[in-house]
Amino acid sequence: MFPVFDGHNDILLRLYNAPEKREAIWLTGEGKGHLDLPRMKKGGFAGGFFAIYIPSPHDDDGIDYQQLMENPPFLLPLPALIPASEALPVAWAMANHFLWMERASAGAFKLVRSVAEIRANMAQGVISGILHMEGAEAIGPDLDALHAFHAMGLRSLGPVWSRPTVFGHGVPFAFPSTPDTGAGLTEAGKRLVRECNALKIMVDLSHINEKGFDDVAAISDAPLVATHSNAHAVTQSSRNLTDRQLAVIAESGGMVGLNYATSFLRRDGKQSADMDWTDVLAHLDHLLAKLGEDHVGLGSDFDGATIPQGIGDVTGQPALQQAMLDHGYGEALVKKISSENWLRLLERTWGA
Repeated sequence: MFPVFDGHNDILLRLYNAPEKREAIWLTGEGKGHLDLPRMKKGGFAGGFFAIYIPSPHDDDGIDYQQLMENPPFLLPLPALIPASEALPVAWAMANHFLWMERASAGAFKLVRSVAEIRANMAQGVISGILHMEGAEAIGPDLDALHAFHAMGLRSLGPVWSRPTVFGHGVPFAFPSTPDTGAGLTEAGKRLVRECNALKIMVDLSHINEKGFDDVAAISDAPLVATHSNAHAVTQSSRNLTDRQLAVIAESGGMVGLNYATSFLRRDGKQSADMDWTDVLAHLDHLLAKLGEDHVGLGSDFDGATIPQGIGDVTGQPALQQAMLDHGYGEALVKKISSENWLRLLERTWGA
């Protein structure tokens, strides 16, 4: 229906975990996950933020995280800080996969550094990719690696995923819980935000705790953005934004991308994909009421979360758009939410 520009996906993690299958994962599709090049074309995926994410070393800790999230209340344990020396090789490998995706696509997918490039690609039917870092573990407190990744194309960064970094603290996965779960930014984190502002790297507030959010808001001279977060007033997950936080984002001219993760959408906090559109639309209604129709977009979390069965994968985005239309959103508003609000936010953040 309408082109979609998306706030967050984790396909680079899939490529990192199975590099020997990357041609099948990206170019032809292997029948798994939420994204691949053919399905992105079919689903009207015009572009988005592609996350470098350092996986947590807890795969063999004996805890059934999926089962815990199916039975709220829950508070999931998080691993300790991952040092830059361990994170950097992983981040480098994911960045290389991102560059390979561009080369292998034969012109169908391009890394972008400006909104002008995105608009040109949309006019030509080319998918745009923004290199994003979800958690800055790979960057040391000297920030040298930030400049290296910026030269490679990095234009968006979240100081933390949910575990701590040398820059600050994220929220644990908890329900019910507020995002007020710990200390704010470190001095290194404050330097990171200032340097991102100087380099025109968008700072992503998804995953950061409330005190860290407030520190970024006090320091940053750019619009405040949460690429893949929802409304705490609807679902009381630690990962969702309170009305006070939404007011701060609105005052900055910023934006929130609706996260499709079921545990952040469902009012009962469960992870089950067995849900209708009611809670999805309730989050959109609330975000629109608090932020305004020019400041809400989509932030799927494809390949990084369980998503509603009505969406399924990237080819289900037209179904979400139809649900918005059926709910009473006009075509102009659905187009804004689908892509235009992201492009205008990036113009305010990056410049032309």
